[in-house]
Amino acid sequence: MSIKLSAAAVAVALALSMPAFAGAPSTAAFDPDKDGTIDLAEAQAAGAKLFATLDPDKDGTLDAKELEGRIDATGLKAADPDSDGTLDAKEFATVIEARFKAANPDNDGTIDDKELGSKEGAALLQLMQ
Repeated sequence: MSIKLSAAAVAVALALSMPAFAGAPSTAAFDPDKDGTIDLAEAQAAGAKLFATLDPDKDGTLDAKELEGRIDATGLKAADPDSDGTLDAKEFATVIEARFKAANPDNDGTIDDKELGSKEGAALLQLMQ
């Protein structure tokens, strides 16, 4: 009995020390017009803010290290038409647009919470937060 109690106490302590579960992804953080969806312009704006954050040396490009795994090596190569091993803001925006389209299977031009919760939506979120 004391073993179960100890295990329960440990479980409670761990649960209390963990950050609160954020739940399913929500469009709210990226939806300044508060219409409940993210359009491409809103996704691009969030991506531009992230780009600036990920570019600590302020050279206007992101290399694989600065991308922090948000784009794998194959994706980086595909998104890098000048083959310099980095993405500039325009190249980064092109990746956001491609991921936006992939996350928008109904092609209505907006991403809702359900779409944002998909595998493709998660890939888009990586470039927005």
